[in-house]
Amino acid sequence: MTDRAFLSREYNNRELFPDHPRHFARWSESSARTRSSMTCYLDRAYGASPGETLDIFPARKGDGSALMFIHGGYWRSLDKRDFSFLAPAWVDAGVSLVVVNYDLCPKVSVERIVQQMLAASVWLYRHAEQYGMDEDRLYVSGHSAGGHLAAMMLAALWPVIDRSLPRELYKGAIAVSGVYDLQPLVQVDWLNGDLRLDEESALRLSPAYLPPATRAPLALAVGGLESSEFKRQNALLAQRWKPVLAGNIAMPGTDHFTVIDGLADPANALFAGAKRMMRLDR
Repeated sequence: MTDRAFLSREYNNRELFPDHPRHFARWSESSARTRSSMTCYLDRAYGASPGETLDIFPARKGDGSALMFIHGGYWRSLDKRDFSFLAPAWVDAGVSLVVVNYDLCPKVSVERIVQQMLAASVWLYRHAEQYGMDEDRLYVSGHSAGGHLAAMMLAALWPVIDRSLPRELYKGAIAVSGVYDLQPLVQVDWLNGDLRLDEESALRLSPAYLPPATRAPLALAVGGLESSEFKRQNALLAQRWKPVLAGNIAMPGTDHFTVIDGLADPANALFAGAKRMMRLDR
């Protein structure tokens, strides 16, 4: 049996990388500048709950492609407003960026957050044209807990949710530093007090043990400096979803927080890998 103290250490990214407050402040400042300088539609409601909102940064050029980004924070912290900084590079590349919020644990369960991401996705599909996006060119991305949620979107059976939805609502995904097997988190006391997972719900909400619903490609990445558990999680999904794997992007020299900066930098391997997954590198 895996040692609880080991798991507690391996999943505690804020202790493993004590420089994280500096990165949070940098993201927040850059994001505020982005919102003040770019065309954006903020706090569009996709549901009735206060957390059920999203921000849209439309691209004026391109083929109508749109990328929905789901933030991390162990399903219990951070906010979409912290990640507006991703928008300039994507809009310059002709891709509209949609940054989505959700209610946080312990106010809601992880399962409820998954349901909120399904609802946000349906809203995006149905409102895409209104904001200059192509409903047939939607992609999803996420970091940390958001990586888990992005993978869950590729496992979703959209026509079961609504018969008017296509099987392949998302044409692909990029998941960064995600947790794809939630079972170890049941043993992490400082975290599961908020998540309230048990063995059954942890397994049911683990994309590593669900089949991808379509052939839509999945690209993965994890920071080279991350804990062995995060590297194991990344390798597990790569192996379990091998038929749809569109690349496992090496990110040497990055930790759990700095890895996501690559998604804002057109010269970075992470940005290039996402563009390849979206077939925009031609």
